Amino acid sequence: MSQTRRPGGSTARPPTPDDEAARTRAQLSHVDGAALGYRLDPWWWLVAAVAGLIIFLIVWRADPYLDILVFVRDGVVVTIVLTLASFVLIIVLGLLGGLGRISKNRIIYFISSLYVEIVRGIPLLVQLMWWYFAAPVVIQAIGVATGVASLAQYRANAIVLAIIGLVICYGAYMTEIFRAGIQSIHRGQMEAARSLGMTYLQAMRHVVLPQAMRVVLPPVSNEFIMLMKDTSLVSVVAVADLTRRGREFMAVHFNPIEVWTMVALLYLVMTLFSARLLAWLEKRRTPGSTT
Repeated sequence: MSQTRRPGGSTARPPTPDDEAARTRAQLSHVDGAALGYRLDPWWWLVAAVAGLIIFLIVWRADPYLDILVFVRDGVVVTIVLTLASFVLIIVLGLLGGLGRISKNRIIYFISSLYVEIVRGIPLLVQLMWWYFAAPVVIQAIGVATGVASLAQYRANAIVLAIIGLVICYGAYMTEIFRAGIQSIHRGQMEAARSLGMTYLQAMRHVVLPQAMRVVLPPVSNEFIMLMKDTSLVSVVAVADLTRRGREFMAVHFNPIEVWTMVALLYLVMTLFSARLLAWLEKRRTPGSTT
């Protein structure tokens, strides 16, 4: 390999990939907007502002704002647990449904498509009420008909049925997100993987899905934020989430302005914080990102 000589007889080594990357970053640093990846997301200020407003209200008027916060704090935990538990199951169901929607097996395709078309046509609130009020009756009837005592004496578990309702509903929308993400990957990727000797499942797992995940991350993030807000609907099916705990406090103290202001701010700070984390994750998963 030829080497260049510096003045004075010293030999300069050829540039390494790290040197080229460092030079590129140095050049981009002089371009407006190119260094944004190194900066903190500017919208964190809004998260801090909302959190600061909550603290200000508590300090300004501990009664009732501090009392409200103490009363609803277990509801905040229930809301977060519902969101995280449901979202994990929604991702699994959506991925399976998305694969079913692109399947060449007509039965699998039909079942997946039927599920999406039916579930998306029913409001989430109606679905939650069906799972809480109607599903236990159906289970009990099956138990009586089959002579299974455990089913005949079934009693509704509000949290479990709420999670089932959220997963079934949001799983249909997530199915379409994953279907669109997978179909956005060029068909040549699958053909190239199969030509290397991979099976269909291996090609899907190692080639197509990793690329599809980067495509679907923004809409999946939006679904997470929507899910966190829609957990407020489970308050109608006896789940003691943030909304229900706020309603209970208001029913006792008759101060709707303070209660719903605090509840709204708590939801806002949770959703804003989640949005910033998801935006950071999206940048981390973007090819060529500097964060």
